[in-house]
Amino acid sequence: MFGKIKKVFFTGIFGVLYISYIAQFVYVLAYMHDLEKQVIALALLAVEWLALISARYLSKKSSNNAQQHMNNFGRRH
Repeated sequence: MFGKIKKVFFTGIFGVLYISYIAQFVYVLAYMHDLEKQVIALALLAVEWLALISARYLSKKSSNNAQQHMNNFGRRH
């Protein structure tokens, strides 16, 4: 039960973060007219994208490890 709630929660959170990232990207391209500021903002968005992808990867990896641990629980090795 907790696993399902956790999965829905994190999927929702990452969905909101992806939408926020896209909104920031559109804002930078559409409303920033100074090229230097655009380049700096896009560089910061690239760093944010890397952090978002790594957090998603670590979340899935930790979820898979926990699920594998639960599947092996009680089995003799």
